[in-house]
Amino acid sequence: MIPFQFITAFLMIALGIYAFLYKRNLIKLILALDIIDSGIHLLLVSLGYRMELNELPTAPIYTGYETLKSPMVGPLPQALVLTSIVIGVCVLALAMALTINAYRHYGTLDVNALRRLRG
Repeated sequence: MIPFQFITAFLMIALGIYAFLYKRNLIKLILALDIIDSGIHLLLVSLGYRMELNELPTAPIYTGYETLKSPMVGPLPQALVLTSIVIGVCVLALAMALTINAYRHYGTLDVNALRRLRG
């Protein structure tokens, strides 16, 4: 049986890819990229969380782990997701700034109209 968080992550990624392929508004394209990014984050965090022997894993705090008998959550996916969130926010801010400048200069957010302006 597939856990709920994997299904949710794949649905978010699929929804983002659909919106990215079929929407023509720049803001909707940026939101689609953000939805894809959030789905990938959920997938990576879910992969680091493993159920072993029907016990809930504990947080990755390494003081006194020698005496702890339960499994621990992997800290590497959490660190990678945290770094990816920071990078994603920077990319999102840059994309929104470019979108605002394109709207101020051309007066439209339609990708097809901007493509025709190429000259």
